[in-house]
Amino acid sequence: MPSYRPEVLDELAIHGIVPKPSTRADLIRHYLSDLYRFEIRRLKRRLLAGEFPKEEYSSRVVHLRLQYPLLSVPVHLWMR
Repeated sequence: MPSYRPEVLDELAIHGIVPKPSTRADLIRHYLSDLYRFEIRRLKRRLLAGEFPKEEYSSRVVHLRLQYPLLSVPVHLWMR
């Protein structure tokens, strides 16, 4: 049975995600993607509420995206 790569488990743990060895990687990726979308929507709401200037929005989106590097890695590479 394939197992998650240690660096993938470390990255997932940053977001509070601790999959069991039997948890399918595609389900974890879907959950991680949902979490990222939630964060993007929250950032947009904060912009619309005037919490920060519009000029900062794109850099905040980039910063947020950098917190989710696994979304750029194909799921089959999450496993060893």
